[in-house]
Amino acid sequence: MSDDRDILANRRAKMEQWLDGGAGYANDFRRQDLAVQLHDRYADADKAELERLQETTAVCGRVMLRRVMGKASFITLQDVSGQIQCYLSKGDLGDEVYGAFTDLWEMGDIVGVRGTLMRTNKGELTVQASEIQLLNKTLQPLPEKFHGVTDQEIRYRRRYVDLIVNEDSRRLFQVRSQIVQSIREFFTARDYLEVETPMMHAIPGGATARPFITHHNALDMPLYLRVAPELFLKRLVVGGFERVFEINRNFRNEGLSTRHNPEFTMLEFYQAFADYRDLIDLTDELLARLCADVVGSPQVVYQGVNLDFSQSPQRMTMAESIHRFTNLAEAEIDDADTLVAHLTAKNLKVEPHWGLGKLQMEVFEEEVEARLEQPTYITEYPAEVSPLARRSDHNDHVTDRFELFVCGREYANGFSELNDPVDQANRFRAQAALKDTGDDEAMHFDQDYVDALEYGLPPAAGEGIGIDRLVMLLTDSPSIRDVLLFPLMRPV
Repeated sequence: MSDDRDILANRRAKMEQWLDGGAGYANDFRRQDLAVQLHDRYADADKAELERLQETTAVCGRVMLRRVMGKASFITLQDVSGQIQCYLSKGDLGDEVYGAFTDLWEMGDIVGVRGTLMRTNKGELTVQASEIQLLNKTLQPLPEKFHGVTDQEIRYRRRYVDLIVNEDSRRLFQVRSQIVQSIREFFTARDYLEVETPMMHAIPGGATARPFITHHNALDMPLYLRVAPELFLKRLVVGGFERVFEINRNFRNEGLSTRHNPEFTMLEFYQAFADYRDLIDLTDELLARLCADVVGSPQVVYQGVNLDFSQSPQRMTMAESIHRFTNLAEAEIDDADTLVAHLTAKNLKVEPHWGLGKLQMEVFEEEVEARLEQPTYITEYPAEVSPLARRSDHNDHVTDRFELFVCGREYANGFSELNDPVDQANRFRAQAALKDTGDDEAMHFDQDYVDALEYGLPPAAGEGIGIDRLVMLLTDSPSIRDVLLFPLMRPV
């Protein structure tokens, strides 16, 4: 600890000396080129050609390497695009400026350099400095050169340090941005309108999840951070926007894990005059596009598992999947008493108010979901656990709903929309009854949404895809915290 205090005291003394010199936090240096632009532009120019061209430039960034060798020194600057080496000499800069460099500059400082391009004898493109400027004298030292930030806890809590020293982290978040941009282009090319819907709701809805509760002082009323934008997006379809999508945050008052963060990013989209089968096809197209853009191939490796998105994933109904992965016979899957006994035998909690659909869902989540390694669409979810989905024409017990699973995780949830206002009102009442029994995840009764349905929701289908999990999949990241710039962390 004493060594750390000495380092900080030394850096603070240098900062004070820099400020006493009258320089201060200047904001008058302007970059001419990024590092990558220089490397690309002069990739084929050898030492002799650069001497002939005498091209000048101005670069700025963070000092990541510093080698002082008497009257001449090298530094490596890092900007958003990469790194560029600079050559500083006392002869070019003068005694005073060069002395300030040797006395005050350190790793991590932010600087600007103007000069002429050259190549060293080892062939490295370099800026021979004619002018240098210290733009920010940093107090905190960077992590060790060869180790970087390897402690995961520090990486998540101090993402800014992680981004400075870990190129892989910078690249991952650039890829995340690329994925979001590709999704936007995909939907706008298909005539979807990108919209924004409220983040604060008077009534939480659109998903069965526990909400975050806040309070609006001026109106003296509770508000809920949204658990999903679904009901507002479908109001827009009622209003005549037949294809809409939104990429934005949802908030669910749930635990933390490698796959859950209370604040997360979702893509939701809705299309009139379409059903869930159309959205399965659209999802296949979207995944193929993202694999091509990000991975460059439909073959994706996630945590050592080889996945193939060159063809549409296999499809199974929920009942078929339960029969396949458990010892339950087909007839037993439709018998509530059998399912209660089955779950109880496994020491799993069973609530007395659960119906057949909820019991089936519990068996599926406990015994099937984790075993769906290869991409799989599960269809025909029970109506009891799908309060916003259209009932199947051939079986009132199930809905025209699907979820996509990869490596045991849900990636997409979509269904043909329930547009019968009477049925929707009845399902809201059933959800409200569950809430009265203490189910914090059950939905409220939303009268305004029922009113909207009475104006007529066209036959439609909608879907939600978790952006964070999608980024995890395409970047082979084991934890959701790896793909969130600032994940929620427990207080230290």
